Amino acid sequence: MSYERTDKRTFDQIRNTKITPNISPYAEGSALIEVGGTKVICTATVEEKVPFFLRNKGTGWVTAEYAMLPRATNTRTQRETQRPAGRTQEIQRLIGRSLRAVVDTKLLGERQIFLDCDVIQADGGTRCASITGAYVALALACRKLVKNGNVKMSPLISEVAAVSVGIVEGVPILDLAYIEDSNAEVDMNIVCTGAGKFIEIQGTAEREPFTREQMNEMLALAEKGINDLFMVQRNALNG
Repeated sequence: MSYERTDKRTFDQIRNTKITPNISPYAEGSALIEVGGTKVICTATVEEKVPFFLRNKGTGWVTAEYAMLPRATNTRTQRETQRPAGRTQEIQRLIGRSLRAVVDTKLLGERQIFLDCDVIQADGGTRCASITGAYVALALACRKLVKNGNVKMSPLISEVAAVSVGIVEGVPILDLAYIEDSNAEVDMNIVCTGAGKFIEIQGTAEREPFTREQMNEMLALAEKGINDLFMVQRNALNG
């Protein structure tokens, strides 16, 4: 491997990742996730109602919103006060899909869990960090529902985490920081459950197309990275 990473990590190493649970005294579940220089506050809010299309159907819903603070980046980003931009909508839909995939909504009953992911500092991989941190907030909210007797058992059916992989200077690497992401020939985001099943694979060649062999290499890297993230999540929830 000829490419040398700016932070001296090996090609198959995730960034230093820390999840601090219960950072909000008001939310039913909350966590601060730090992935290298990326920091995201994730909160879970339980609402005793569901969207109109699910009323009287005996099932719940999980949804998400994503936002980036104006100075989360090197230059100020204007607040999206009117409606979310296209990129923001795409990311929050991804977060919602990812978390719904590991929830038995029938066990949740006719209630909604709202996940808010707010990026306070961005250095690449904000959508992946949001999914990984939001899972912890969601798990804590589900614990509270069980403890309070709102549900008989946790509606969570699996873990979920996400990580980026890519190709930089011809080398497949794991968990891209911003400087790597901005120079990558290929950028891919992978979302997986604790059972090793894929929820989403978002992959794009920015310059050179990639081969099936390279894709397999990136998927193997993602599998390793996501397993490492599961350990971080478990430590946050059980520590």
